[in-house]
Amino acid sequence: MFGIGMSELLVILVVALIIFGPTRLPELARSLGKAMAEFRRASTDLRSTFDEAMREPSGRPAETAPQAPTQLSAASQAPAEPTAAPAAHADARPAEPRSS
Repeated sequence: MFGIGMSELLVILVVALIIFGPTRLPELARSLGKAMAEFRRASTDLRSTFDEAMREPSGRPAETAPQAPTQLSAASQAPAEPTAAPAAHADARPAEPRSS
């Protein structure tokens, strides 16, 4: 259990009893138990979702990465045309000349 021996666990419990008191300690332990159960449930759900996603669909071969095209078309070999400058924003004011 995380490398904690019986004596260390006993010291931790005594310190927790001194800090929180006998009235709050059971409710803290209960909420800690609920949180751990919720964490286990969420991790189990995540693991099962991951396993389902990794399983191959039945009847279909596994999908592979797309292969690079062997030949380029004439349109893709032509150099790209430069794009026009972006149009000015409708609300933008013209720049004022600087005076030196």
